[in-house]
Amino acid sequence: MDGSFPDDLVQAQQAWDAIYRALAAPRPCNVTVLRRRLLRLSVHLWWHPYWTQGPAPAAGREELRRRAVRWGGSSEPAAGASDGAGGGDPACDPTLHPGPR
Repeated sequence: MDGSFPDDLVQAQQAWDAIYRALAAPRPCNVTVLRRRLLRLSVHLWWHPYWTQGPAPAAGREELRRRAVRWGGSSEPAAGASDGAGGGDPACDPTLHPGPR
């Protein structure tokens, strides 16, 4: 692994971080929807094809987490994760948890 991560992997990690923070907030909205989204992102992050390219995926996963925070900011939702529709509360933002498909 050379340390350069695919954009979709970084964006997924940033979204995961934003949703995790939303769930950690006092009295989050739509807990079930957020938990399901977190689970889907966890699976995507864990099984991403990038991890088959290197000898040490555990170290790479930690570096991805560090870079996602550095690139996306540690206290704000991931870029593009919120359009303000949730009134500033990421836990209630419909873009973080789209409805049924």
